[in-house]
Amino acid sequence: MKLSPADLFDLDGFRHKALFDGCVYAWDALPKIAEYAAAHARDERGEGVVVEEGAYITGAVLIGAGTRIEAGAYVRGPTILGQNCEVRANAYIRGDTIVGDGVVVGNATELKNTVLLDRAQAPHYNYCGDSILGNDANLGAGTKLSNWKIAQDKTIKLRVGDQVIDTGLIKFGAILGDGSATGCNSVLNPGTVLGRKVLVYANAAVRGYVPPNTIVKLRQSHELTDSK
Repeated sequence: MKLSPADLFDLDGFRHKALFDGCVYAWDALPKIAEYAAAHARDERGEGVVVEEGAYITGAVLIGAGTRIEAGAYVRGPTILGQNCEVRANAYIRGDTIVGDGVVVGNATELKNTVLLDRAQAPHYNYCGDSILGNDANLGAGTKLSNWKIAQDKTIKLRVGDQVIDTGLIKFGAILGDGSATGCNSVLNPGTVLGRKVLVYANAAVRGYVPPNTIVKLRQSHELTDSK
C-alpha cells in the first residue's frame, strides 16, 4: 500500500512541497491547504502576467510570471497561481487553492480547496473539490471529482484491497498520482486515490484505491439496427 505523498508525487521541483510535510497519507494535506494558502498568498503579479479585461480577481491572489487569466474567469483568494499557467475563460477558482507551474485551468472548470502540481491539466468542464492532481495529471472533458458522500455516514473511508482506511474527512474528492489521466465524463467518487500513471476510461465511475500503472476499463455493448 503506497499512499504517502512521496509514493504518489515527485515533490522535488514543486514550489509548495512544504504543504506535505508531516503527512503520513497524501490526503492529510487537504485540511492544511486553506492555512497554507492564507499564509503564502498575496496580491502580487509576476513579470509578464496578463489579466484580460473581464476577468475578476478578488482577495489575496499571487500570480506567477507568464501566467494568463482570460476574460470571464473568476479567481478568489487566498489562491496561489504558479508560473506560465493558463486560467481560461469562465474558470472559477473559489479560493484555498494552490496551483503549480505550467498548469491549465480550463473553461467552466471549478477548483475548491485543491492542489494542482506542475503541468496538471483540468482543461474542460471539470469539478475539483478537496482534491490533489499530481504532476502531468490530466482530466478529460467533463470529469468530476466528487467530494461529498450522499450516504448517512459522511466520513469518507478508502478501501485498499481488503483493508478499509477511515480518512476522518467529511470532504475528500480524489487524488491523482503523477501522470494519471481520466477519460471524458468520468467520475471519481469521494475518497478515490489513483496511483501514478493510471488511465481511467471515459464514462467510468471509480472509487477506492487504484494501483499505479493500471487501466480502469469500462466495457459497453452496442446494438446496430436498420434506421429505415
